[in-house]
Amino acid sequence: MRGPVRRWTPHVALRRWTARVALAALVAGTAAAAAACGADETVGIETAPVVRGDYEDVLEIRGDVRPVRTTYVTAPRNAGELQIVKLVRNGATVKQGEVVAEFDAVNMRRTIQEKQSELRSAVAGLDQARAQSSITIEEKAAAVRKASFDVERARLALGDIELVSPIEGEKARLALADAEQRLAEAEAAADATRASIASDFTARDRAIAKIQADLDRAQASVAALAVTAPTDGIVNLLQNYRSSTPMGVPQEFRPGDKTYSGAEILEIPDLSQVFLIARIEEADRGRIRNGQSAVVRADAIADRDYRATVTEISVLARVDFMSGFPPAKLFDLTISIDDSDGRLRPGMSAIARINVGTVPDVLLVPSAAVFTIDGERVVFRKAGRRFERVPVTLVRSGREQSAVEGVAAGDLLALTRPDQPAEGAR
Repeated sequence: MRGPVRRWTPHVALRRWTARVALAALVAGTAAAAAACGADETVGIETAPVVRGDYEDVLEIRGDVRPVRTTYVTAPRNAGELQIVKLVRNGATVKQGEVVAEFDAVNMRRTIQEKQSELRSAVAGLDQARAQSSITIEEKAAAVRKASFDVERARLALGDIELVSPIEGEKARLALADAEQRLAEAEAAADATRASIASDFTARDRAIAKIQADLDRAQASVAALAVTAPTDGIVNLLQNYRSSTPMGVPQEFRPGDKTYSGAEILEIPDLSQVFLIARIEEADRGRIRNGQSAVVRADAIADRDYRATVTEISVLARVDFMSGFPPAKLFDLTISIDDSDGRLRPGMSAIARINVGTVPDVLLVPSAAVFTIDGERVVFRKAGRRFERVPVTLVRSGREQSAVEGVAAGDLLALTRPDQPAEGAR
């Protein structure tokens, strides 16, 4: 069976059109209300207020910590190739006379054995030379005695010259002269032999003395293989440039490393007074003067700051050819740390903050609130439920605080860019 048929009339069409218009108006109103009451864009973004005050112009300089003096401990000298057997750990506190390193000198022990053998051979050679010289001198003395006897006999024969013929007498005189000549030659030969023997003994004695000195020096070097601390302090092991890592960076000395005699193995710095050594650019040279106070913070000691004072600024600049072209001119700066403690170590990196002036009555904002976009300095100021981008003029800027123009005291500025997604949302 078919249902009732509704007939179209103008009144029915009007009612339907009215309902549709009302529904559309309701949807449009709901959308407008949602847009008017949209999500707050400032939620989750940290802000900081703009304040008015005095800007402390702080110059930040990076440098290295250095002690007032350093005592170096070296490997034994004149010991040849050495190998480290024992070594005190880095940062250990030692007392004067305490053993800090022990070495093994294989080559030196071999040298001692060679010198001892050489010394025995030289002494034996000297003894043999003395025995041979005694025989030689005795032979020369016997020749002198024989020649002297011949002279005496020739003189006796010459005493009867009146009883013989002139020819025999002349022969006797010639025989005497010949005997005297042989005596003179024998005496000269004996003197030359004694002088030669004495010279040989002197040369041998000198050679033995040299060998003995080399042996004593080698034995003293071996005795010095246990190196002691020359003073009280904290050990700082030096880098062994004969060793390298895969990155090419030398490591500090360790047991088992080989080194040469006289090499600097470790240092014991005097930490009673430490300095920060830095280099400043030419533009900052005129802003710093002796006596200015500073605050030093070491990278490895983040829980405290150290009071410091500028003590020395070099008069002449050094050209840094590694900085590019044209090369920069840098001045050496020494900052004395006034309240150092035992945690500061030589070679630590640190930053010195030097107050070089004050700019009074300016608008101060956190440096994190100033951004550079397309070469323009801007801040993001809170305006209701959103942030608006505001260009500013940077008067002065530091690591933590900046002085600006273009905003008003009390404005709230975003510390992160609200026009970029947060790190967690990327």
